[in-house]
Parts: sequence; C-alpha cells; structure tokens
Amino acid sequence: MKSKKLLEEASLAKKLKRLWSRGQSDLCEVRGSRIHGRGVYALQDIPAATKIIEYVGELIDKKESERRAWAQHAKSQESGDAAVYIFTLTDKWDIDGNVPWNTARLINHSCDPNCEAWIEGKRIFIHSLRDIAAGEELTFDYAFDVECWEDHPCLCGRDGCVGFIVSREQWPQLREFLDAREDV
Repeated sequence: MKSKKLLEEASLAKKLKRLWSRGQSDLCEVRGSRIHGRGVYALQDIPAATKIIEYVGELIDKKESERRAWAQHAKSQESGDAAVYIFTLTDKWDIDGNVPWNTARLINHSCDPNCEAWIEGKRIFIHSLRDIAAGEELTFDYAFDVECWEDHPCLCGRDGCVGFIVSREQWPQLREFLDAREDV
C-alpha cells in the first residue's frame, strides 16, 4: 500500500514538472510592468512569427469555466487585482491558467500588441506578431467582449488606445457607447 502511494506521488511529481516546463521559455522572463503589476519581457530579440511560450493550465469545461471566472472576478473586485486567467480554447473547453507555473498568464494586454495567441489542438501558444526587441514587454489583445467594457479599463498607454480592453473588432461599438455616455 505504501509503495503504491509513493508511485502515485512520483507520477504526480513528474506530471507537475512537465507542466511547469511547458510554461517556461528561454525567450522571456517576468518582471515589474508599467502596464499592470508584473509583465513578461523578451530576453533577446525575437523575430516575427516565433513561438515564444505556451499558455498552460487546467483544462476545464464551460460550466466550470463560468463558475471560476465569476469567483475570480469577485475576488479581484475585493483585492483590486485583475486576476482572471480563463482562456477560451473551444466551444466546450477553456484553460484556467491560474497556476504558478504559467508564466504566460502575466503577459499584459495592449491595444497595439506584439504577440497573439494561437490555438493548436488543446494547447495555446503565444507567438510574436512582429520583431520584438530584447527588453520589450510582450503583450497581446485580450479581446474581451464589449458587453463588459466598463469592467476592464486599459492601461497600455499606446497611441490609439481606446481606454478599455475590448476586442479590436468591437472598437466601433465601444466608441458608440463612449459617445453616448459623453452626450448625457
């Protein structure tokens, strides 16, 4: 009985080590960010279309995703820390990246991103959109839905920033909401 438990613990340790390894990259590191809290920065020049790092976490169904997203959002409202790391994968599945070995969860949003997420099967990888200089902060467009625009102010500071984290395709609709608010 004791040896079975030791084998299970060793198997779990191997699995966690593999997951940790998948969430690391020699191309980037975490440090303080002017955008928000901590961010991920290029350790060297990264050419366009380079696979930089995997976004890792627990594979969860949509029902569990919804439950966790609301719980994490409520916690972030209390603490002020915007820490919801649910990433849409498919119509049925999401990845909850709220695990300490997921370096990519700390990549901040920008209205003018230098990276994008590519879904490959049941995995998500962050790729460079353009050449990225060593020391530059990695960013991607979180593409939140315009329905919750007020909950997600953008702090990217880029030229052309719309002020809220909303998918680029929904910027015209966001501008209509903002214009209507100013008319009141």
